Amino acid sequence: MAAISLRKIEETAPALVGLYKAAGVSLAKHGLNDRRAAVYLVVDYSGSMKPYYKDGSVQALADRVLGLSAHLDDDGRVPVVFFSTDIDAETDIELADHEGRMDRIVAGLGHMGRTSYHLAMDAVIDHYLESGSTAPALVVFQTDGGPINKLAAERYLCKAAKLPMFWQFIGFGDPDSRQFDFLRRLDDLAVPAKRPVDNAGFFHAGHDPRQLRDEELYDRLVSEFPVWLANARELGIVRS
Repeated sequence: MAAISLRKIEETAPALVGLYKAAGVSLAKHGLNDRRAAVYLVVDYSGSMKPYYKDGSVQALADRVLGLSAHLDDDGRVPVVFFSTDIDAETDIELADHEGRMDRIVAGLGHMGRTSYHLAMDAVIDHYLESGSTAPALVVFQTDGGPINKLAAERYLCKAAKLPMFWQFIGFGDPDSRQFDFLRRLDDLAVPAKRPVDNAGFFHAGHDPRQLRDEELYDRLVSEFPVWLANARELGIVRS
C-alpha cells in the first residue's frame, strides 16, 4: 500500500497523478510496493547545467521524484540539495507546491560553480542522521559530469555504505561522454574490499532527459534498490 493515497495526490498535486501511477507500477514490478523509504534529491548546479534548468529537465526530474516518494514516504515532501563548488541550497519540494518550484529556488541562488559531489553527499548524510529516520534512504543524485575531487567522492560513498542509504546516480548529457567514466567506476567499486555492500547505481538519462519515458525512468531508479536492501539487511545495515 502506498504511503500517500491516490485520492490525496488528486487533491494536492493533480498534475502528478500520471507520474504517481507510473511509479507505482515500477515499484510493484520490483517488489517494493509496500516498502517505506526516505527519498532525497540531489541536483547539480554547476555552470554546464544551465540548459537543463532552462528547458525544464530539472523540474521534470523533481516532479518524477515526488511521484515516486509519495509511495515510499508519507510526509509529501522531498529534501533537496543543490550543489556546485559548494552547497548552494538545502531545501524541500512538496506535493502541494511543486509546480515551478525548482525555478523559484534557483532564482534565489548565486553563481553556478563547479562540481563537488562529496559536499552534497556529506549534506545528505548529515540530514539523514539528524532526521532520526529508521527507514532506509533512496538518494537520487543527478549530475552532468564528473567531480572536481574524485578521491573525496569515492571516500564518501564508501563511508555511506555503512549507513542504510542507497545512491542512484543519474547522468544528464551524452551517454558516451568520458565525463561519466568516474560514475561508472563508482558503480563498480569492489565489495567488500572498498565497501561492505554495493550501495550505488548509475544510468544515463540522455541529451534530453524529458524524453525518457516515465516508466523507463522509474524502472531504472528502483531496479537496484531491492538488491541493495536484501544485501544490506543481511549485514545488519538495514533493520529487518
